[in-house]
Amino acid sequence: MSVLDSTTTILASGVRLTVPLAFAACGEYVAERAGTMNISVEAMMLGAAFTSIATASATGSATVGLVAGVVTGLLLGFVHGNFSHRAQINTFVVGLVLNALVLGLTSYLITTNEFVSHQVHMLSIPLLQDIPLIGKPLFSERWPAFLLLALIPLTWWLVERSRWGLELRAVGENPQAADVTGIKVNMRRRQALLWCGALAGLGGAYLAVGEVGSFNQNMTAGRGYIVIAAVIFGAWRLGRTMLGCLVFGLSDAMRLALPALGVTLNAQLLVAAPYLLALLAMLLFTTQHREPGALGRPFERGST
Repeated sequence: MSVLDSTTTILASGVRLTVPLAFAACGEYVAERAGTMNISVEAMMLGAAFTSIATASATGSATVGLVAGVVTGLLLGFVHGNFSHRAQINTFVVGLVLNALVLGLTSYLITTNEFVSHQVHMLSIPLLQDIPLIGKPLFSERWPAFLLLALIPLTWWLVERSRWGLELRAVGENPQAADVTGIKVNMRRRQALLWCGALAGLGGAYLAVGEVGSFNQNMTAGRGYIVIAAVIFGAWRLGRTMLGCLVFGLSDAMRLALPALGVTLNAQLLVAAPYLLALLAMLLFTTQHREPGALGRPFERGST
């Protein structure tokens, strides 16, 4: 295999592994800008991966499975938001409990059910897919991957240019001041969690019915935590967050591709590489950039 072919293969793998991270990171970015550190993004992705395959197997349609994954993410976002912002339970505790619950539930269900493999179809853009090096990785993918072309600018516009986004950022920076102006703080945070749930669900569903075509126990394997690291890596800016997802995706692709290319490295180190990179990014960037002022801080007010 030539150097060009090897590089193209690694890039294609990197893009495929980046797509589910990018979907979920668009949602996590919104949640964190609203002041919620959404630990349950792992549960949203894993639960959506399971329900997408289960639904696709039952209906025979990978697209219906994809929609079911989004609904699952929305449901978990709704549960997290209500427990955190209505019942006033610590958001980190809620997130960890949801992660453990979904992991245990999907692990049990996968052992008691058999599902048929399903994948959404490929979409290739003529001419562009023939561009050397980047053509195949960028312009020949499973069709949901191209939704990112709309979702990334839409997410940016919602947060940075819309009135809703202005209120969302105010809630994330100073909820007390936002409350004085009449903004319903916890309502905005719940809405941000719903957006996060929908997109994390889309990411998990894409992982199952797009990238893999089946469900395996704990198949997200900590990708939700990498998504959180990507938002921190991106200094709570959407463009940089997407770059962080690409860095982590390419790191994971290198882990898979290097042994196939005959490069001998410690297997355990290769498996740990994406997570070590995520940890390093968090250590470096949390000290260099300021997070939203009220990130992780609850806001208690009976009328919200």
